[in-house]
Amino acid sequence: MTDQDRRARREAREALVIEHMQSENVQEWDRTMATFSHARYELPDGTVIDGAENVMRYWIEGRTLVPDQRNELIELTHLDDGRVQIEFWLRGTPAASGEPFEARLWAVFGFDENDLMTGEKVYAARPTADQLAGQSG
Repeated sequence: MTDQDRRARREAREALVIEHMQSENVQEWDRTMATFSHARYELPDGTVIDGAENVMRYWIEGRTLVPDQRNELIELTHLDDGRVQIEFWLRGTPAASGEPFEARLWAVFGFDENDLMTGEKVYAARPTADQLAGQSG
């Protein structure tokens, strides 16, 4: 792969991550789903949500609990030729409590050969080198 090809792939992946985040913020789930070749989330507590139907349910149920949930990008980093890491704020107001929250989180996205996401793994703290080494995307 040439440097120009590598730059083009990185730019495409950055744009896809931004599209993913923005579409989540406005709850346009078809747009969000289109960023995946296979929808999959791994949450900090070890929960895995796998497959389009389960991920869609996760999004809808989550926004029922926190209707104004949104994310704000802090930093985007390319870890290697196949993964992108973001640091972001997750904010919202749970309907039950009415008390706003703000959490600083990290996520790593894997990509397929067509530059679509193969999954999102969310971390409650900056992932260590060992954690990243054990993750293929």
